[in-house]
Amino acid sequence: MSSHVRPIEERRLTGIAFILIGYFFFTIIDSCAKWLSLNGGMPTTQVVFVRYAGQLLFCTAIFLPIRGVELVRTRSPKLEILRALSLLGSTVSNFLAVRYLPLTVTGSIAFTMPLILCALSIPLLGEHVGWRRWLAICVGFIGVLIIVRPGTEAFHPAIFASLSGAVFTAFYMLLTRKLAGVDSTTTQQFYGALVASLVIAGFAINGWVWPTTTGSWVAFVLIGISALIGHQFLTTAHRYAPATVLAPFSYLQIIFMTAASWLVFNQPPDMWIFLGAPIVIASGLYIWLRERQLSRSVVTSMTTQD
Repeated sequence: MSSHVRPIEERRLTGIAFILIGYFFFTIIDSCAKWLSLNGGMPTTQVVFVRYAGQLLFCTAIFLPIRGVELVRTRSPKLEILRALSLLGSTVSNFLAVRYLPLTVTGSIAFTMPLILCALSIPLLGEHVGWRRWLAICVGFIGVLIIVRPGTEAFHPAIFASLSGAVFTAFYMLLTRKLAGVDSTTTQQFYGALVASLVIAGFAINGWVWPTTTGSWVAFVLIGISALIGHQFLTTAHRYAPATVLAPFSYLQIIFMTAASWLVFNQPPDMWIFLGAPIVIASGLYIWLRERQLSRSVVTSMTTQD
């Protein structure tokens, strides 16, 4: 193993602090994407390309002189590519959604990720999901229905893009944990940005639009820097603490999202967010608590047998 690949450590408070910082910068990414789409007149494919090309540029400029060839050396290229494609799918879906929806809505829908992750654990990990967790999944999606209100004038088809982003994020989280302690955080950053940039470049370059205002130029530069910082903290957090510990703290991102939506775009949350979001959050937290309870039961059973 390369000396740059640090092993998984048990430093849970550090991991929690790191993931909160990461989610703060993720909010900046979404805010920049929305600004470039609405005020900068950029198509979604170009915003996605700027986000990843900027991350790739800053990652290479900062870490290549330090790490050299170690930056591109991976012990699991297939996992790196799958992780990068999952992240790209999440980004495309989310950036398309924030173009039409308030950040409070897309942020609330993103909280379905633990519910989706629980459902995906059946076909992907062969896990058994009991009726209690299935009930929590169903209740969580009732919360989503309260937020999006299908059949009303408030409903927008971009909701489906936001839900797709949550599915891709669930895959991304699974693969990030699998790569913890395998490849360094900077190597994961490099491949995440490289693969996404190569895939999306052909769609983005045609009909390129440059920023024309100071605010758009700030967002243009900041989106790549925020991506680099945010994912560096997120990836490192998974080295310090398991996903089951970090998962509940993702819900605090709604505070960042609400502030950005209100202060930057003058889109305060409506009453349906206050009704639906707590239901989604409570469902996710219940699944988290239930999985922790089941894990402890398994450990206790194995200890007793020994």
